[in-house]
Amino acid sequence: MKALVYTRPEELALRELPDPELESGEVVLRIEAVGICGSDLHAWHGHDPRRKPGLVLGHELVGVVERSALAACAPGQRYTANPLITCGVCDYCVQGRNNLCSRRSMVGMTRPGAFAESMSIPASSLIEIPQDMPTTSAALTEPAATAWHAVQLTQRALFRPVQECRVLVIGGGAIGLLTALLLRHIGARKIAVAEINDLRREAVSTHAGCATLDPRKDTLAEGSFDAVFDAVGAKATRAQAIAAVKPGGVVMHVGLQEWASEIDMRRLTLAEITLLGTYTYTTSDLRATVAALYAGAFGDLAWVEQRALADGQQAFVDLAQGRCTSAKVLLRP
Repeated sequence: MKALVYTRPEELALRELPDPELESGEVVLRIEAVGICGSDLHAWHGHDPRRKPGLVLGHELVGVVERSALAACAPGQRYTANPLITCGVCDYCVQGRNNLCSRRSMVGMTRPGAFAESMSIPASSLIEIPQDMPTTSAALTEPAATAWHAVQLTQRALFRPVQECRVLVIGGGAIGLLTALLLRHIGARKIAVAEINDLRREAVSTHAGCATLDPRKDTLAEGSFDAVFDAVGAKATRAQAIAAVKPGGVVMHVGLQEWASEIDMRRLTLAEITLLGTYTYTTSDLRATVAALYAGAFGDLAWVEQRALADGQQAFVDLAQGRCTSAKVLLRP
């Protein structure tokens, strides 16, 4: 099979690899489409020590069962998947919070991912989808579920319903845009998205229909938003988020571009700001997101760009250099 292999920082090579072997309890999927995640881009830059050269990246996928070790997963059935492979028996797993499983591994990190014509995955990770679900929608399940999980956690922490709140989303990439689209779907109307890339700011305005601003030029008024989603997670955006949120408000930290930085603990404390972190999604979130995508809750997804797997290296270059209008690029084997 052909696969896009991470060979060294800022280089992916299309190579011929052996077809995946069918292991006990697993299936082999023929990949229909796979999204490029910000974490894949982070690894491509050489900034993720967990993802080492020689690895096939990619975890935002939809595929068709080619071979199966289980009768319940018949060849020809289409699925998306939870790329987090969890133990199923720890306290977090049995509580339904399997995203926090301490023994989790991950497709495209600890085992070959979906930037390939085929990949193997435990059948327990498969997420059912309507068989007529458009490929683009199904492939967006994983990033959309990240937005879904973050919005659900934020709503629990807010003092007022999110529909009554002024909301700021920092970052107009896929997670930021999907968050804005979901917020609009559930009734929030006072939404602003801060994004430094002109192309992405225009895409957010067109497809999410909300206000946009350039934080390099536009001042974020201190204490003016009830909820702030930081979909970037850099030192500067963390500071912006905590400064922009109202006293008693909520900051949801979603992105993780930089792993550590100082934050204004004095303001956090005196203003009774709730600072939350979120990691991916649960299996329940993925299933709910499939239903929401199928129902059109995230819009028509016309902003998603599709390219051939063989053009994956150029897609990464374009994303890294800010030349890509779309916040999400899908690769098609």
